[in-house]
Amino acid sequence: MLRRNKKGTRSVDLWAWNVEDFSSMQGPLAVQEYIQELIRNDPSNVKKIIEPPEEVDINVWQYEHMRQFILELNLLVTQLNGVCTPQSCPKMKANDWLYLCAAHKKEQECCAIDYMTHNLDLATSILQNVKNFSSRVSIPDSAIKNIGTIVRRLYRLFSHCYYNHKEIFLEFENEMFLCARFTEFAARFDLMPTKLFNIPAEVLKNSEM
Repeated sequence: MLRRNKKGTRSVDLWAWNVEDFSSMQGPLAVQEYIQELIRNDPSNVKKIIEPPEEVDINVWQYEHMRQFILELNLLVTQLNGVCTPQSCPKMKANDWLYLCAAHKKEQECCAIDYMTHNLDLATSILQNVKNFSSRVSIPDSAIKNIGTIVRRLYRLFSHCYYNHKEIFLEFENEMFLCARFTEFAARFDLMPTKLFNIPAEVLKNSEM
């Protein structure tokens, strides 16, 4: 079966094929392609999307998930355009938490929308730094240690959105299941202390509420 979308294919029929078994996938982008196929097939099945196949390199698995999270988090931030502004959200807050932006020489307060874009840009630059991530098929343990810090900072984007722009958060989450997937990822690979998960678990299980 040719796994390509033909010209003129309706949007509802795009990627209309079953998920290929990872063991049969080849090439340097196999992990990325497999993760994206799982998401397209059923974004709500977060445990399956996050659980690595036996034969996959765990460091590459985590790295490719982080790249995917950043792509989709940019979509969430786009949804906040005109709603989350320097006037409406002058500080990066989530409930009683106040976050300082580390994308500067010295941590400082930023308005929420700047904090989000700054940290997405910072995470992107770290993951694209060839000194640490010179290959997408083999990643050393020393490089993968950067991911924990990135995860903690990016989780704050979900927190701010949930506590300050709940309607947008729930609408986005009900379609993408991105925060549920991100939370499952962080917990599965022990990338965040439990106390930092401040979005109620029941919201992620039933995001249409």
